[in-house]
Amino acid sequence: MSELEDYAPPRVGPDPARIQQNLLEEQVELWWFREPRKALLCDCVSVLLILGCGLGGIVLLSTTTSLSSEWRLGTGSALCLLALAILLKQLMSSAVQDMNCVRSRRRIDMLKSGGLSDVLVVLLTGVSLLICGAVLLHVSLTYHMPKPGQALNDMYISGVVLLVGGGVTVSGVGLYSAVVFLLEMTGQGQRLRERAIGIFTISGRMRPARRETTSSLAHLI
Repeated sequence: MSELEDYAPPRVGPDPARIQQNLLEEQVELWWFREPRKALLCDCVSVLLILGCGLGGIVLLSTTTSLSSEWRLGTGSALCLLALAILLKQLMSSAVQDMNCVRSRRRIDMLKSGGLSDVLVVLLTGVSLLICGAVLLHVSLTYHMPKPGQALNDMYISGVVLLVGGGVTVSGVGLYSAVVFLLEMTGQGQRLRERAIGIFTISGRMRPARRETTSSLAHLI
């Protein structure tokens, strides 16, 4: 009997680190914070778009005159509506996160900052800017206005600015999507998510006895 016990494979206990990671994976509240870098990047882009579209719309609306009332009112209103839509999306995501009413991982990945909804909102904003800029350029280069000097110049400059802003936004979305896709294909995305979860992991286990106590306490801190 003792010989059989000697040849029996050693019993391996459960890995506490793996158990702790599995418990953290089940916490719905942490699903919103799995990718902090993407969230920070998308938040900064959203703030820039809100400020840019909002301030641009306000400038156009405040400088509306009788000679250029139509295109300034239309373009300014469109920019203000775009800024309001982006702000509404951010507020909606924050409200859903605070209420903790969504328990599906797929929906959280879509609604969280840096998720699919952010990409779609930014992409639609860029396309809208491109359309507005193209319309202004077409009108300024095709039709004659009562006083084509200053009014035509302002429309042309506004169209160029909107085209550049929309092109940069759409190109940024394409580059962002390509980088995220490559990271997911190479496995870097999964490692970044595990590292983000590791931030919430606090281990109180002491190191093996062969290490000094001070070293274990330093690792714990």
